[in-house]
Amino acid sequence: MPVIFITDAFIFLLVLMVVAYVLYARRHEHLRAPWHNVACRPLAMSAAIILAVYVVVGLLDSVHFHPKLEATKINDTVYSTEVLSLLDLVLEDLHENTERTYSAPLASYAFSKEMIDLPDGKQIRDYPRLKYGGAHLDAPVTERVPDIVKRLFVGLLCGLVISLFLSSLIIILLSRAHKVSFKQALHKLFKNDYYVAWTAMIITVSLIIIVGSCVYNLSQYYHVFGTDKVGQDVLYQAIKSIRTGLVIGTLTTLVMLPFAIMMGLMAGYFRGWIDDVIQYLYTTLNSIPGVLLIAASILLLQVYIGNHADDFNSIEERADLRLLFLCIILGITSWTGLCRLLRAETLKLREIDYVQAAQAFGVSNLSIMLRHLLPNVMHIVMISIVIDFSGLVLAEAVLSYINIGVDPSMNSWGNMINGARLEMAREPIVWWSLAAAFVFMFVLVLAANLFSDAVRDAFDPRLRH
Repeated sequence: MPVIFITDAFIFLLVLMVVAYVLYARRHEHLRAPWHNVACRPLAMSAAIILAVYVVVGLLDSVHFHPKLEATKINDTVYSTEVLSLLDLVLEDLHENTERTYSAPLASYAFSKEMIDLPDGKQIRDYPRLKYGGAHLDAPVTERVPDIVKRLFVGLLCGLVISLFLSSLIIILLSRAHKVSFKQALHKLFKNDYYVAWTAMIITVSLIIIVGSCVYNLSQYYHVFGTDKVGQDVLYQAIKSIRTGLVIGTLTTLVMLPFAIMMGLMAGYFRGWIDDVIQYLYTTLNSIPGVLLIAASILLLQVYIGNHADDFNSIEERADLRLLFLCIILGITSWTGLCRLLRAETLKLREIDYVQAAQAFGVSNLSIMLRHLLPNVMHIVMISIVIDFSGLVLAEAVLSYINIGVDPSMNSWGNMINGARLEMAREPIVWWSLAAAFVFMFVLVLAANLFSDAVRDAFDPRLRH
């Protein structure tokens, strides 16, 4: 039984908007040329491949449903109250295989000592065996390391075979597209003679496949990143947190853009009292500490949810509303920077000859802003979108760390860091939850920054060759 959350609807609406933009840009050379410039940059295309993997994971985690239960009567369909996603089906083993409490990465024994009942009735205090991690080993002390090495080797071999097959398929398609032989296409690929950075893309895809194959092969027998306090797999939590990071980065931008574009164009074009009012508005908003405004808004939402608990069918629906509200608040507090840039650019553009000519011919102000000003500031909008994305992802982690971010029941890197905060003082230290959140967040932010640098250089008219 399908379940559509509010953020799910916005995510797929955003996907449709991106598809519409791609179709529109393909028919206009002034939009197509900058993206061709991006496509020829190896670092940008490698980053784009990594971002695409994150997006696919986020989309799989955005298709929610109630799983079907076994019917107790004939022709009686019963659905569970639990809400799952397609990603939960893919990661079913990681989701189901939970331990009692903490366990270290790739461990076979629990992290803490417990009282263990021996077959003869005696009790000893020792590290108990894990229920799933390394359960296939008879003697984990001596067999664990060779078994891990063997499974890494098998995963590496499978990843190499899959990547070689996929690379060969791409080379065949390139040879047919350019009407050359397979050998010639391979030679051009090694020399990097293609306009699109196919070499960097193939290498990145191959590395992702190899790493994914090794991690998958290990995760069938071990907890790759260990388990948390309640025994849940940390790798599962880190992958499930991808959707939250993407939602924060994309939906906040979707909320911010209309305010920033409309206010910036109006302030720069009309000037006068309209400019004064808009400047007063974003100056006043900037003077309010953003953290305090977000904290107050989240507390108001929590009061509303507490007073109207019957309006929510599940914990997931309540957490989704809080996530959407956080995106709205972040969007309202982050549009001012882009608005200032657009205002300054519009002040310059309104004095250009073609804008003056349009005014002289009696063209309406709305038409001038939409047809002459907006297309000429879109490079600033595009650059701001891709640069602000990584900042918003980091903002979610910081806000969740101080308990004013997403709902604690929702998987997010900020909640993982917040949960690991108190465990950093243990002896021995529980470090793997923090490490897993850091690795996944670092890769996403780094890829977004590399891609944004290429987009900035491609869309900035001053940097075009």
